[in-house]
Amino acid sequence: MTPERRLPAPLALGGAVAIGVMTAVQARINGVLGVDVDNGIVAGFISFSVGLLVLVVVIPCIPSARRGAARLWRGVREGSIPFWMLLGGTCGALTVSTQGVTAGVLGVSLFTVGVVAGQTLHGLVLDRIGFGPAGVVAVTPGRLLGGVLALAAVGISLSGDVLATAPLWMLLLPFAAGVGIAWQAATNGRLAQRVQSPITATLMSFIAGTVALLIAAAVSILVRGAPQAPPAEPWLYLGGVLGFAYILLGAFIVAHTGVLLMGLGSVLGQLAASVVIDLIWPTASGPAPWQIAGMVVVAVASVVVAVPRRRRRTPATSSSSSSPSSSSPAPPPSAPASE
Repeated sequence: MTPERRLPAPLALGGAVAIGVMTAVQARINGVLGVDVDNGIVAGFISFSVGLLVLVVVIPCIPSARRGAARLWRGVREGSIPFWMLLGGTCGALTVSTQGVTAGVLGVSLFTVGVVAGQTLHGLVLDRIGFGPAGVVAVTPGRLLGGVLALAAVGISLSGDVLATAPLWMLLLPFAAGVGIAWQAATNGRLAQRVQSPITATLMSFIAGTVALLIAAAVSILVRGAPQAPPAEPWLYLGGVLGFAYILLGAFIVAHTGVLLMGLGSVLGQLAASVVIDLIWPTASGPAPWQIAGMVVVAVASVVVAVPRRRRRTPATSSSSSSPSSSSPAPPPSAPASE
């Protein structure tokens, strides 16, 4: 199999920013849905079910997706695809459930910075051990500084009266969701490489997430009682469509960016969109304007310092072109790790 051509860093980073924007919008939609039905887990199940329905309609129309689904089925049946590769969607289930429980109360900005901490720390670890489809990604000083700055944005968000107006467990849930998002991106990227189809990996993610949320929603209803009737506003059901879009995009670009850089770009998109959302549609526990400004500035800096720089060619490279061996073609670049 020929190596996959890598996207230019700015284009891949732009895709990561788009993921963040969609995640922020989804967080507010699912947060409102969770408040309306009075059950964040049920809201997450509704969101994932909509996304799964979209995939079931779309995949038969795309030949490459059908071939990917056949590879997935064959790999699962023959045991060449390990079971853990099928579980990325369980972390997506955690994310949308957390949105439904906390984003409607904390606001999207505060929800986002909790996610930032989880994504940043876990993204560094996953890249260092080579868990993602890009293989082992060195923890360069720029990437490390980017992670530190992202965590500084979290520190800014927790200053002031935030902890006095919101319970600590509500801030810990977004952190757990951020850890899950990093693992989900890496796992879905690995599965996309294995079946040669990002949209098929997205389908598996939604199947796993929907099953997990169905079980969790059933338990929640048994413990808490029946939720409120689903609202009539159609826009409250768009969270699943956005989830389909950003999970698909993430499964494609994570092999080009690594887990941490995709997470940092996503953070930038989330914070930028969350600022707009919270200014237009504020919540009682949201951060103050100066905190929002500080978070955005620090998050932008974290992405800028972590973006890989193009290496300059050394004089030895040009002189080697005149050597007798230069007439032989250079070996192709190695493909991203698939194990």
